Amino acid sequence: MHSIIIRKQLHMYNCSSWPQSSSSGSGSLSISIAKQQYLYSSSSLLAMGCRRRTCRLLRIRVENDTKAVAMAMENKDQLHRRCVRKCECHDLYDVLVPYTDAWNWQKLLVEGRSATLERKPDLVDSVAILQHPSVYTMGTRSSERFLHFDKQNPPFDLHQTERGGEVTYHGPGQLVMYPILNLRFYKMDLHWYLRSLEEVVIRAIWSACGVRASRIDGLTGVWIGDQKVAAIGVRVSRWITYHGLAVNVDVDIAPFKNIVPCGIANKSVGNIISLLELGLTSGIQHEFSHQQCRDTSGNYSFEIETSKINDAKALLKVIHHCLMDEFSKVFEVELVVPTLAGPVSSS
Repeated sequence: MHSIIIRKQLHMYNCSSWPQSSSSGSGSLSISIAKQQYLYSSSSLLAMGCRRRTCRLLRIRVENDTKAVAMAMENKDQLHRRCVRKCECHDLYDVLVPYTDAWNWQKLLVEGRSATLERKPDLVDSVAILQHPSVYTMGTRSSERFLHFDKQNPPFDLHQTERGGEVTYHGPGQLVMYPILNLRFYKMDLHWYLRSLEEVVIRAIWSACGVRASRIDGLTGVWIGDQKVAAIGVRVSRWITYHGLAVNVDVDIAPFKNIVPCGIANKSVGNIISLLELGLTSGIQHEFSHQQCRDTSGNYSFEIETSKINDAKALLKVIHHCLMDEFSKVFEVELVVPTLAGPVSSS
């Protein structure tokens, strides 16, 4: 009878049956459970009158398996670190970059990557975050019926681009993010990519403001209540992405009245700071204490100490950092200092 019980006890130490750690990179939970199981089992065996040699063999088995688990988890972490893609981050969040400069920069990068896909398929990805002077942009198939002005005489510069979606407005106080990613290394699925960009914005707004933003079924973008605060329009060429997203932090809403933003007539456009000030959302007086976000090197080094985020400049800075942080998490990339020129005119 004792031998049957011993075999059952030894079977408990099969590594595949051990509970796994809830967070990758730490084997302490599994190892701790293994040690507790050993102590319990060996004392139980001794209480049943089993020989100490059996308990010693059991201890050796547990120790060996524990080491194996620790080594496996360490190797998994090392492999994960090696597999994480690097993404050059052009952090120009407080710079007004002319739209054509950013547009030409994106096309240049995409053309270069497309031309070298066969020879260098794993070129580093890029992302830029910036602001634009006032400008209207239209997608490839945008309809002029969504313009409330003469296309030949627009209030601001107007550009018809190759992105998807309808007309939109960019201006100071709006954070624009342009990811140049090779989706072959992520997921070759345009819907997944769009939902991932939305997820970046939703998480960033929550991290920065404590406000729950959301999606609306059948539409692309991010809303707070019934007001759209982020627009998304992308282009994918040979699975390389460009164009991107725009988050209304403190942008002037008036220019949106000259268009039907994104072709959605029954939804209004808002900006985050106005919604916070008007109290249309929960958590608007969220207090920030030692709020930390990642910088472009991937380290937690940016810190804010303020009682309330009610200043446009401070809010832009916080949301921009949180966008970068959440982008690196959602797409599982390491943001690094860029080696290539960014989207700023050399003239």
